Amino acid sequence: MTSRDGMTSSGGMTSSGGAPSPGGTSFPGGTSVSRLSVYSGTCAADGLAGGTPHLHTASTEAYVVVGGRGALQTLDVRGPRETELVPGSTVWFTPGTIHRAVNHDGLEVVVVMQNAGLPEAGDAVMTFPPDVVGDPVRYREAATLPAGGSREETERAVARRRDLAVEGFLRLAEAAAAGDLEPLRRLYADAVALVRPNVGRWRELWERNVAEQARRTAAVLDALEGGDAAHLAGSALMESPPEERWGMCGHLRAHDVTRPTVR
Repeated sequence: MTSRDGMTSSGGMTSSGGAPSPGGTSFPGGTSVSRLSVYSGTCAADGLAGGTPHLHTASTEAYVVVGGRGALQTLDVRGPRETELVPGSTVWFTPGTIHRAVNHDGLEVVVVMQNAGLPEAGDAVMTFPPDVVGDPVRYREAATLPAGGSREETERAVARRRDLAVEGFLRLAEAAAAGDLEPLRRLYADAVALVRPNVGRWRELWERNVAEQARRTAAVLDALEGGDAAHLAGSALMESPPEERWGMCGHLRAHDVTRPTVR
């Protein structure tokens, strides 16, 4: 994330008049938002086009479909499922839900993520085979895209990463469909082991973004109850321009909503 103008020394946002914004710097609800164009390349394992199966360990994710057609393949302790995605479809899934976006025809999605900052800090774990997910060094090697490579090199790396995760996902789904949840539970345990060293830093991000917004709302409600309108003078318009990224599910136009500018 790059710094932007308008930040105070404490990380808060001020309007041009110097009064604090009643909502702070956070996007509504402490969420983040991005536009996703789901990958169109086909997977070697099953011939389907789409993204890399993964789960989030701490954050709920939502899809609002704005174009094209596709499907969302999911897996949790209730087994594998597939949900059709068409314009207007709105679905969300909680931590632990393995999800794979499948692109049938130009699938475009607005993604809303809980806990702005945590997904970007790495709360996702991809469904590589167990010998990879269970080894932090091998997992990082498989998950990391090359830095500074050409577009063609990055596309090949994205495809390799996706194919490896689909291989693991298909094994998990087959086992779960047969009533065997032990591979899924092992993945959950390995996922926690992978992210556990980061939790202290994540807690700081959560306190600064999500918890702080809840505290601000509580203060606003106290002010309203007391008939105090002073906080309304700190109103502001904020903006975060899109940043192009290679995502797990597709090409992302993401927004660093934790560091907006004031207009």
